[in-house]
Amino acid sequence: MSDSDPQAYVDEMVRKRGYVLDYHKLMAKQDFEVLQAANGLVSAAYLRERSLDRRTKELIFIVSLTVMRAGKGHIQSHIRVALELGVDPREILEAIEIALPEAGVVAFQHGFEAWCEVVGAEGIEPTVTVS
Repeated sequence: MSDSDPQAYVDEMVRKRGYVLDYHKLMAKQDFEVLQAANGLVSAAYLRERSLDRRTKELIFIVSLTVMRAGKGHIQSHIRVALELGVDPREILEAIEIALPEAGVVAFQHGFEAWCEVVGAEGIEPTVTVS
């Protein structure tokens, strides 16, 4: 990554991560040094393959973001990367469901809604009405 050119740095972030968040774009222009420091931590813990592969890390990220009720767009960016890495949509849903016992229905619904939008999930409408 370019240590002196914010534009090249952000472009390289997209290539390595598969996405870039709005705060990355803003920090690149407003405080490039702090963006680089924060990205260094993310690279060490998340992007570099060590014991866990990238697919597993994406699933963990999706669950942790769901439990924290992160912005839907943030969760969706990791869902998209997971799908690009070959993770099955059902595997992602199963990971999100882990939020149910630990974080509750509200947190689960937040992650589930993000998942539904990315994968185009459809539901079943009732065929009966109650008067």
